[in-house]
Amino acid sequence: MRRAALAALALFTGACSSGTRSAEQDPFLWLEAVASPEASRWVADENRKTMAALGEDPRYAENLAKATALGESPQRLARPQIVGDSVFNFWQDKDHTRGIWRQTSVGGYETGEPHWTTVLDLDRVAEAEGKNWVWKGADCSLAAPNRCLVELSEGGEDAVTVREFDTRTRSFVPDGFALPRGKQDAQWLDEDTLLVSREWRPGELTSSGYPYIVKTLRRGQTLDSAAEIGRGQQSDMQESAAVLHDGDGGAVALLVRNPSFFESEYRLVAQDGTPKLALPPKSSLAGLVAGRLVVRLDQDWAVAGSTFASGSLVSLRLADLTADPAGLRPTLVWAPGPRDALHGVAVTRGGLIVSTLHEVSGRIAEYLPAADGSWSSKDVPIPELASADLLSAAPNSATAYFSVGSFLAPTTVWRMDAAAGTARPVVSLPPQFDATGLMAEQLEATSKDGTKVPYFVVRRNDIPFDGSNPTILYAYGGFGNSMTPSYSGVRGQLWLERGGVFVLANIRGGGEFGPAWHDAALKTNRQRAYDDFAAVGEDLVARKITSPRRLGIQGASNGGLLMGVELVQRPQLWNAVDIGVPLLDMLRYEQIDAGASWAGEYGSARVPEERAFLESVSPYQNLKRGVRYPAPFIWTTTKDDRVGPQHARKFAAKLASFGDPYFFYEVTEGGHGSGANIAQSAVTTALEYTYFQRQLM
Repeated sequence: MRRAALAALALFTGACSSGTRSAEQDPFLWLEAVASPEASRWVADENRKTMAALGEDPRYAENLAKATALGESPQRLARPQIVGDSVFNFWQDKDHTRGIWRQTSVGGYETGEPHWTTVLDLDRVAEAEGKNWVWKGADCSLAAPNRCLVELSEGGEDAVTVREFDTRTRSFVPDGFALPRGKQDAQWLDEDTLLVSREWRPGELTSSGYPYIVKTLRRGQTLDSAAEIGRGQQSDMQESAAVLHDGDGGAVALLVRNPSFFESEYRLVAQDGTPKLALPPKSSLAGLVAGRLVVRLDQDWAVAGSTFASGSLVSLRLADLTADPAGLRPTLVWAPGPRDALHGVAVTRGGLIVSTLHEVSGRIAEYLPAADGSWSSKDVPIPELASADLLSAAPNSATAYFSVGSFLAPTTVWRMDAAAGTARPVVSLPPQFDATGLMAEQLEATSKDGTKVPYFVVRRNDIPFDGSNPTILYAYGGFGNSMTPSYSGVRGQLWLERGGVFVLANIRGGGEFGPAWHDAALKTNRQRAYDDFAAVGEDLVARKITSPRRLGIQGASNGGLLMGVELVQRPQLWNAVDIGVPLLDMLRYEQIDAGASWAGEYGSARVPEERAFLESVSPYQNLKRGVRYPAPFIWTTTKDDRVGPQHARKFAAKLASFGDPYFFYEVTEGGHGSGANIAQSAVTTALEYTYFQRQLM
């Protein structure tokens, strides 16, 4: 719940004030009015045309049936959430369209066939209240684990309502905490107090659309009575609060100001004020363990006679930190090698579970603090070419869960017992496709500037190397997000089983090799990410795994921007381009929804040098009449209040004005995703694979 903008799976923004194009210069500006009657009619018409083409394709019905069956399968892995002594899970299926929040015991969960008790039925709530509620999560108090802050969204947008829920009575708390709709963040300070950042009065939001004022809200208080404890600036990205606990009863509350997406300023919430911590701007909080604040570094940090490398994990004694916030003395927990990256950190009672990458393969280890301030570690052996992703942990529990997944082996949930120092698999997903004769390998391409770019290939082991293999190339390449191996029944059934090849590229802009890999493609250096992706495509052709006729590309969000750039820069290299929930108008992205928050990633149209670069790569501006583009599939959602559907709409409309072929589809719900429920997501998935099969098979 905290730092909603950062957790929103990273995206982008910008603004072009002096250089903003007028409606006369941009004939499709009217499509930016998301809910206008004219724009809504245009969307409905485009959806009808796409469904008449892709939806009537003989392959679509089978694709939809398989995607729906996989999405509704009772054998799906239930993602665990540790709350007190129980395991909770949010679950959707054909009988629970909006979903249920349910509970079982730890032992029950690990049987693989637990007895679940429904705690909250979102379909019933939505029906009773006449709202199209979409689940956005629950944050439960450590002081009173039965009291949780439940986030609900109308239609899937990032803006949420927050309501206090009692898991024992299985009902919302009468006269409990209730925050009306908004982009907001709430943290439990104690069982009767919240630290809340929101739009307290109309207009009290940053240019990115996020809150910058934090207040203390006590039980029974009205919002007007909340007491302000922190205030950022409207030019910031946002300001919020963080409350961290350890397993020994220790706690620390901090104000977190984000001047930009990648910078943070931390202040202690103390009785005598909010003193600033002397942490580097590019750092983030990882947790509190045995009285030590654990911090992740995204820049080098020279302090107290030592230098800690970017990408490291360090700790600070809470007692020292509160006594002298300006005189910090960190201790190293973990440092990366040249081909390593920190992937995730979770706090247990007395220790840390740390997930890392080496050559883009997952590693997992437990770290324990020693009395002298140092840390010891114990590795957990997992397979090569796999990912290790943290699922759930709690500072008052010795139990933690993480998943191990690969392209061809079904995902398995592992339990870490922090007290015993042991880890073992407990629940595994049954096979969802026939992997017989399939293989995964890691290859390398050389980018334009000589950088080696790794990528994974999943294929049959007997494919002909004659350029005839239908291939989907996927990448993201932004915000330091790492793309790692994953198991997908949809990909397996709708693509791999049919002879298709899947490729995952680890291009710059991601975090696969730490902060430097991300920083290499920031702002005016972003062409490197686009060159990396094209280099992987060229390498696939050179190896005769595929050919431009059989090569399709896929990406969403920042990956959707990547797809748009590749469409306009290298139209001859692909025959299918799947552009999902994208940014495409990079001269106006700062003025659309949460766009302004991503200026640290893309640069700003207000800065002449950065504007010139944005203009040179912006897909919307660089679409040209008379160029033979492969017909793209462009999809978005009406309820996306992060990137917004405006980019996709205008891009499709411009192609239409040229008379160029394309497919456009807009889901009416789901926020920044493919739909608000299994059925909606299955439609989008079926359209995507039908499109690829038409274009490449």
